[in-house]
Amino acid sequence: MSHLAVRECAVVGMGHNKWQERPLLVVVAATPVTGAELLSRFERKVAKWWIANDVVMVDALPHTATGKISQLELRRQLPGDSFPDEHT
Repeated sequence: MSHLAVRECAVVGMGHNKWQERPLLVVVAATPVTGAELLSRFERKVAKWWIANDVVMVDALPHTATGKISQLELRRQLPGDSFPDEHT
């Protein structure tokens, strides 16, 4: 959220063939930005295994009646429930 190009974001766990589950960063961008640019901000700041495997850009995140991000609805909107084999 500290990146100026990020309006809102969430992280969800996605199934992974090798690690059972890995993080996926879901971003609503305020200005054009690449997933690689966002992920590079984490390098040397957090453990490498904490960094998301991939970034998905969306127009909006679903919210509950209390304004929190609805993880359940977000998972329904994502394509599939696991990373393709090429994401390691």
